[in-house]
Amino acid sequence: MSYVEHLKELHGLPAFDFPELEEKRELPGAGEVAWRLAIDPYGDSDETFEELWERFLGSVDPAGVRAIVVGPWGEAYDDGSGEVVDLLVRARDRLTGLRAVFIGDLEMEEAEISWIQQSDVTPVLDAYPLLAEFAIRGGTELRFPAVRHRHLRILRFEAGGLPGEVVRGVAASELPALEHLDIWLGVENYGGDATVADLAPLLTGGAFPALRHLGLRNSEIQDEIAAAVAGAPIVAQLTSLDLSLGVLTDEGVTALLDGQPLTHLTRLDLHHNYVTEPVAERVRAALEPSGVEVDLSEPGDTWEHDGVVHRYTAIAE
Repeated sequence: MSYVEHLKELHGLPAFDFPELEEKRELPGAGEVAWRLAIDPYGDSDETFEELWERFLGSVDPAGVRAIVVGPWGEAYDDGSGEVVDLLVRARDRLTGLRAVFIGDLEMEEAEISWIQQSDVTPVLDAYPLLAEFAIRGGTELRFPAVRHRHLRILRFEAGGLPGEVVRGVAASELPALEHLDIWLGVENYGGDATVADLAPLLTGGAFPALRHLGLRNSEIQDEIAAAVAGAPIVAQLTSLDLSLGVLTDEGVTALLDGQPLTHLTRLDLHHNYVTEPVAERVRAALEPSGVEVDLSEPGDTWEHDGVVHRYTAIAE
């Protein structure tokens, strides 16, 4: 299955493609949908993203807009998202109701996830102090220095390789309202150089007192992460834990089971894994009687070459 698809909704609102320049159709109310703004750099229209943006702000009531999804803003493998960030910042006094932003809503046919050029996206958080949800797809050139934000509840990073610098920035941030944190760490070949040490300030707890869901996913060091999570103080405050999409084996799952109790969770997501059935059964027997929903679906396929077993994350390039 593909894990990199166009968003169908954001902030509880259905995604709606803002029409192309020559397209005529009725628009919904400004606050009824998550507005997807995108240009096709290879299409018939010569409209730039900035021109599209200004046409959008002139076609709806900006103060009523609650959610924006940004798709292709140009040739995303050449052009970073800096322009998108600048346009959002400059519109802060008009988009007074904005509560959710997703930057990088591209599918594989538009750009592989690790081709998407990002930028420092934190000015968006500075510009919108009431923003509740913020998500980024693509890790190349992504920057996320430590921030303070009182109202952000959901923060997501989708990447085939997330820089350790970004992980350290998140871990050092002050986000007292954050309830949901989802990080796709990716692989080193595509820039995913974060280590367990980078995650340590997050795992010790206290940084995000409201956190209830933690996703540390899509990692080639998933066993090391599982072992670190097994003794992490932050787990006690969670209701759901997601270690899916990565190279998780019996070693990591055994470390989880031998660590602190997980029976307080409502859900443990380990799908796309390399766990043998005996160990999978041990997980189910330990947690499901306590009401924990355990997902061990989609076992990954291994490949052996010259006596070396190769395993893969769900998303890399």
